[in-house]
Order: sequence, then C-alpha cells, then structure tokens
Amino acid sequence: MIDVALLKKICETPGAPGFEQKIRELIIKEVSPLADSVEVDPMGNVIALKKGRADKKVMIAAHMDEISFITTHIDDDGFLRFHTLGGFDPKTLTAQRVIVHGKKDLYGVMGSKPIHVMKPDERNKAPQMQDYYIDLGMKKEEVEKYVCIGTPITRERELIEMGECINSKSLDNRVSVFILIETLRELKNSDLPYDVYGVFTVQEEVGVRGAMSSAHRINPDFGIGLDVTIAYDVPGAHAHEKVTCLGKGAAIKIMDSSTICDYRMVNFLKDLAARHEIPWQPEILTGGGTDTAGLQRYGKNGSIAGAISIPTRHLHQVIEMAHKADIRACIDLLKAAISETDRWNWNF
Repeated sequence: MIDVALLKKICETPGAPGFEQKIRELIIKEVSPLADSVEVDPMGNVIALKKGRADKKVMIAAHMDEISFITTHIDDDGFLRFHTLGGFDPKTLTAQRVIVHGKKDLYGVMGSKPIHVMKPDERNKAPQMQDYYIDLGMKKEEVEKYVCIGTPITRERELIEMGECINSKSLDNRVSVFILIETLRELKNSDLPYDVYGVFTVQEEVGVRGAMSSAHRINPDFGIGLDVTIAYDVPGAHAHEKVTCLGKGAAIKIMDSSTICDYRMVNFLKDLAARHEIPWQPEILTGGGTDTAGLQRYGKNGSIAGAISIPTRHLHQVIEMAHKADIRACIDLLKAAISETDRWNWNF
C-alpha cells in the first residue's frame, strides 16, 4: 500500500528549522530522478519542477523541518538549556531521549525535578518548558568539545508499524514529504496539463517562512499545501472536537487559523474524491496554520489555494500516529488534482 521503509528513513532523518541539511540531502536524492529539474533556492527550499503542456503553474508545498530545540546554555556541570523551535506540550517531554547535533551526534535525555523531592504544590502544577534540561551524561569540558550555543537538537524515536497505523516522531510533516515524493514518482511518465512545482519547504514550524519565499519566487496560479491535521478521535473527545478521524480518508482543508481555503479548490478536491472514489473528510482546524497560507498570499498575484491534510493523532508530541490507508488516499487525491487541474471551471 505504501513504502514504509522510505517513510521510516524520511521520518528518522533530522532536520530542525534552519538546520535542514540532512533531510534536504535525502529529498534531493529521492526526487532528482523524478523531475525535469531540481534546485535549492537561497533559503534552502528544494524545488522539483515537472513541466506540463500549458503555461500555468501548480505549486505543491510540503515542509521538511520538524519541531525541535536549539541549545542556549551549557552549565558548569555539562547540562544543556534550550529554546524550542516550534510548538511543544511540555508535559510530553519528561524523560524523553533527544539527539544533540554537534560536531558529532550525542544522545541526551530530557531531565526535570524528580517527583520524590517535589513540594506538594509543585506536584499539582503543569510542567513548564523552563523546568527541563538535557543530560548528556558528560562533564562540561567533554560536552564543549562537540556542542556550542546554537547547536540544534531533535527527538530520538524510530518509526514503527502499529496495527494499521504508522507511529513515529515527526510525521508532522515528513509524511507529507513522503506523499509528495511518491506522487512525483507515480506521475514520472505522465503528461501533465500545467507545470508542477513540488516544493519541500524550510522553517514552516517557526512561521511558514520557506513557503513565503518560494511562493513569491514561483508565483503559482494554483497552490496545494500538504500537512498533517488533528485527529482527536480518542477517549474523552466530543464529536465536535475531533476535527478528523484516522482511517476515514484524506482531509480536505476548508480553513485553519492562517487560511480560508479558496472555495473553488475545496470544491475541486471534493469532486475529484467523489469521482475517483477516494475516501475523504472535511477539515476545519481552528488553531494552527500551514504552508497553505504562504501559497495563497505570497505569490505576486496570489493563488487559488487549498490543502490536503493527513489525519494524525498525538500531534506535536514525542510520537505521532497516522493511518496507512489515509496516507494512500492523500497520494491518490494529489495525483488526481495534479493531473486534472485543467478540467475544472475556475471562474468565480
């Protein structure tokens, strides 16, 4: 159904915002045989172009960075303090392993005050980010051989299959990187109506920065964002809180906090899903934004933009979970959208 081995490699390759070198290298290797040209822009976005028949541009954006940390201080005992790159729920960090990407990779663990020595009022407080430090098991003199202020830090988790699902760190947004690569692979020998720019963007988790610059450069007529969305289909969730559910298909974004998707793109994607019998579900995400905002507003002329989202449980936590059938549905929907953009009435 999907190439789990490739998805595993993509998820486990590090790429903090602003430090995407290793994941960028992997992406270039995978997409180079699949596109007419591949380039890296000055900001670090990877732009894979597949030429079409007519002079219109479709831009697909999948961000390659992952929520991470950056070193801000090394104390006298060798413990690291850090700042977040992207949004974290602090309670999910307790005793989790991380990788500090210095002159060589070092494993560390997120430490905090043991419950045994907490005062009663401390036990009832939610943990704060400043309560944590990173323990490398080394003295300061040894740590400083490899780590300095500004060294990036990512989470240490392997991808596993769990039932019908994939469980891993950084499905946000490596699952979309995977979907875009696989879509380009499956369309390699296809005759496409318009030029397709598959853009693997940087620094989304800290403000949609790569999508802004690349959209301004490409100036697309049509934009499709690829990103995860909340699947809060778990015990205790009310029906109106779920946003999406695992196993019910690709999510077609209607809006999030940064974008109201163009109703023409929403209707186009819904029609494609119906005609091709691709399972889908609507998505309204009232908190959180994606590269779709950059696609819609930062081209010189603006674009007709929308998004295909992957339902994901445990979002922005140490591990995340997506359903293999939903991933496949997203590939199928994106393929149909790229192949049939010229067959829709885009007039207001």
